[in-house]
Amino acid sequence: MILETLAEAGRRRVQSAKSRVPLADLQAQVWEQREKEISGKAFNKGQDFAFEQALKKKGLSFICEVKKASPSKGVIAPVFPYREIALQYEKAGARAISVLTEPEYFLGSDIYLKEISALVRIPVLRKDFILDEYQIYEAKLLGADAVLLICALLDTATLKKFLGLCDELGLSALVEAHTQADIASALEAGARVIGVNNRNLNTFEVDFNNCLRLRDLVPENIVYVAESGIQTPEQIALLEEAGVDGVLLGEVLMRSADKTAMLAYLQGRKDKADG
Repeated sequence: MILETLAEAGRRRVQSAKSRVPLADLQAQVWEQREKEISGKAFNKGQDFAFEQALKKKGLSFICEVKKASPSKGVIAPVFPYREIALQYEKAGARAISVLTEPEYFLGSDIYLKEISALVRIPVLRKDFILDEYQIYEAKLLGADAVLLICALLDTATLKKFLGLCDELGLSALVEAHTQADIASALEAGARVIGVNNRNLNTFEVDFNNCLRLRDLVPENIVYVAESGIQTPEQIALLEEAGVDGVLLGEVLMRSADKTAMLAYLQGRKDKADG
């Protein structure tokens, strides 16, 4: 199972990080920063929960991903000017940016997240396989506005606990579901943003219609995001018609030579994508 392989790699990474910086030390750094935010001496993008606020704006929100590789496709972007890519996304009208930080299979890095967060004004999501509260504290310290929490990796009680921690830190959480049971767990835990992944993380097979089938299970007051396998303006139109609030675009943008033109094409602002 691919997901369990990714999870096991994540557990090893967390243990290694804890050996370098114990949880108590990391927490102390984060709470010092948080106190400054609350007192007004420092603020993350100007407000708490900036990610979900951005997705609540009128019209379909585009979350654009900075991703070098994936387990199923290998290296997607041999040339990877991640700072420039993030700035292109922001200029092109992305409401938020997703940054892969998983290093072993996605060739991501915490450095990418830290530098991109400091560079752009729009919210930034840490996309990783979060299994431990340590990773949420890490995300906050790195400058993330949101974290990804995957239902397939977390039981409802743990999900609820992690959502509570995110609230304390002023972070949004994109709670990722793939099945009806996942959505039930996300709702029970109190998720405010639910992303339905069209990719099965155990097989990595993609079914675009998955997010359409599950749409009615999520109340309209919950932000609904479609993830994976979205490649055409026609698909975007179907998502808008279904009342989807946001879409996460990854490989389709990363493989494009002109990411600004591709995003405009998917948004329906340009007849044909270049590259």
